[in-house]
Formats: sequence, structure tokens, C-alpha cells
Amino acid sequence: MKKQPASSPAHLDADALARRRLLQGLGAMSMVGLPGLAMAQQFPTAKVNTTKLAVTDTEVVVGQLHSSSGTMAISETGSIQAEQLAIDQINAMGGILGRKIRVIKEDGASDWPTFAEKSKKLLVNDHVAAVFGCWTSASRKAVLPVFEKENGLLYYPTFYEGLEQSKNVIYTGQEATQQIIYGLDWGAKEKKAKTFFLVGSDYIWPRTSMKIARKHIETVGKLGKVVGEEYYPLGNTNFNSLINKIKVAKPDCIFAAVVGGSNVAFYKQLKAAGITGDKQFLLTLSVTEDEMTGVGGENFAGFYSSMKYFQSLDNENNKKFVAAFKAKYGKDAVIGDVTQAGYLGPWLWKAAVEKAGSFDVDKVVAASPGIELKTAPEGYVKLHENHHLWSKSRIAIGNKDATFKVVAESPNLIEPNPFPKGYQ
Repeated sequence: MKKQPASSPAHLDADALARRRLLQGLGAMSMVGLPGLAMAQQFPTAKVNTTKLAVTDTEVVVGQLHSSSGTMAISETGSIQAEQLAIDQINAMGGILGRKIRVIKEDGASDWPTFAEKSKKLLVNDHVAAVFGCWTSASRKAVLPVFEKENGLLYYPTFYEGLEQSKNVIYTGQEATQQIIYGLDWGAKEKKAKTFFLVGSDYIWPRTSMKIARKHIETVGKLGKVVGEEYYPLGNTNFNSLINKIKVAKPDCIFAAVVGGSNVAFYKQLKAAGITGDKQFLLTLSVTEDEMTGVGGENFAGFYSSMKYFQSLDNENNKKFVAAFKAKYGKDAVIGDVTQAGYLGPWLWKAAVEKAGSFDVDKVVAASPGIELKTAPEGYVKLHENHHLWSKSRIAIGNKDATFKVVAESPNLIEPNPFPKGYQ
């Protein structure tokens, strides 16, 4: 066959084909290397952000609003860490709709007016697409009017008293029927408790929780009788008068909702007074692994907590979560119930945004019911249309080494019911 000259059409066609294949290959490589870019091009900003949120072609801004100072810092630090871990993991996967998440952190400083002020700053000035934050019900109640007025979206991680539902809040912790009622029923059945002494910090969550507890004990559940009920200011460190009242009442169960730094003094003083787990049944709604770092295992050993999550849960999801958390925050880092619930927030938001194909709050809210997380450290969870999670309840006993051993677990996921009949 006669060789064609270099300038022949056949030769030019071959060169063009080779160049085209090379460019196609480079283009494919760039898309593999930059999956976020491809995703962002698929979801242009003009379509995924029609409400002037802080969203660009490459970035979406969210807020974190917790107490990193003050009496609640002992409890909220874990939530800050877990939410950041989830965000880092999501960013490592390419972000959300091709955009990396940037966080603006604000300190509520254990002060409810400060929470309200900072929430307005995040929504009005920073235009964040979502906020992960609050711990106490007082802080949540303080920011709720701001979120509803400005149409913001809050992911709230703490177990709480229920009796609330808002379009603008996703509740990733337990409500009362999943924690309080399950715990009291377990105590009555397994510990034969018939007399209960209720004690809590003096603000909305403990008071409302104890109102629900009293109704369940004496009326709805007919478990027995309340023989004492006391409340103490946040940050209180003197429980001597309470301990004297408990000794006089001799309850079968101390049912506790003391929060924050007060737990340290409470459990140390109980032990000093001879009220220990081997002699007295105590069930708390507010001590997790987070608080145990301050309380000390030697002071809590033998007492019980009612939560949906404990660090010692033996499942593959939790093993991966605990390993990642310790890799980021140190081998001695501990993970409590609210810390884990905080971790769920960014993942639930990611799933809802991707389902909606938009960062707009109304569209994300509409897409949220039915969202499932099969990778949740606590196990499978699902978001109910009332914005609370279907989840299991668990009871665990505290050990001297500051760990917990789960001794009871609900057989099935408990449907969230924030407005139970007979308890309002």
C-alpha cells in the first residue's frame, strides 16, 4: 500500500481523533478528581439557592451555636466536636451538591439571651443555610421565635421534654415518651420502684420533664407515689439540704434531671453522704459519658442513665464513629448521648438537601420526613413527619471506670410523640 503524505486528509483525521481522545481522557480525569465541581455544575447556584442564603458555586455556610463557655460547656463541647466531625467527613466526600461546608461558630455562653442574639446574627447577618445548636430547652426556647420569624433551620440534638413541634426545628434527641416514660416503666418493673423523689435544675426542661414524670407515676402509668420534688439553680454546687430530704423520704428511686457542671457536685456529695449505687436506685436523664469526665466514675458507679445512645454500643456503625471521633479528638475523648445526636444533624441535613435538590429552607423541610440514616451510630433512625426521630431507648449502669454498660433496650424503635395525651 502506498504511504499517504503527512498532509493527507486521512493523516489529519487520525491526528484530530488522537487529540480528541486525549482531551476526553483529561476531561474524564478532571471530573474524577473534582467530583464536587461536576456536582456543582449539575446544581447551579441560581436553582439551589433562591432565598439569598450564603451559598456560592463552591461553598455553603452553616452556623454552630453552642455553649463553649459557662456551666453548660461540660455538656455542649461534645456536640460541637461531633457536628464538626460530621461536617469534615461530608466535605471529604465532596460536600453537599458539590459545595464544601464552611462553619461559623458562635458561643451561647450558657446564657439564654445570648443564644437569641447569636441566632439572629447567624440568620440575618450571615444568612446561614442551617444551624446546628443549642442544648438546654431554655436556649432552644430563646432562639425559636428568631428561627420562625427569619425562617431558619435548626438541628437540635438534646433529649428534651417534648410538648413542642416547629417547622423550623429538626429534633435529633429523644422526647419525653422515648426517654422519661420508658425509663420510669423500666424502673418500676425491674427495680420494683414505687416511691420516687424528683430532682432537677431549675429551668424549663427539668420542670416540664418532672411534671410529665409525676403524671406518669401517679396518674397515667399508676406506678406509685412521688415523695419529694426539688429544683436548684443552674450552676448550683450545694446539695446538702436536698440530700437530707432524700434521707428522710427514703425513696425507692431518685429520678434526676440535674444538668451541666452541677452534676459534679451532686454526685460527689451523694457519695460523701453514703448514697451510692449499691444502696440506692437512682435513674438520671442527664448524665452521659460527657458528664462522667467531670463527675468521676467512682461517684456515679451503680447509678443508671436513660438515654438512646451510649459509647459502648456494640455495632459496626458505632465502632467506626468512635474510632473516627477518637482519631480526631484524642484517645481519651468520650462520646455521650447528645454528642451522638449532634453528629446526626449534618447528615440528616445533607440527605434532605440532596433529596430536595436545593438549600432553600422550605424545600429542605418538605424533603425531610421519611429521611433514613442507616449509618447512625445508635443504629437505624428515621425522621418522622413531626420532625423527631424514631429511635430506640436504652438503660445503662455506670461503671467505676466512667463507662456505661447497657442493661436494657426497647425491642423496637419508639415512635416519637411530642404531644402525648394525658401529660400536658
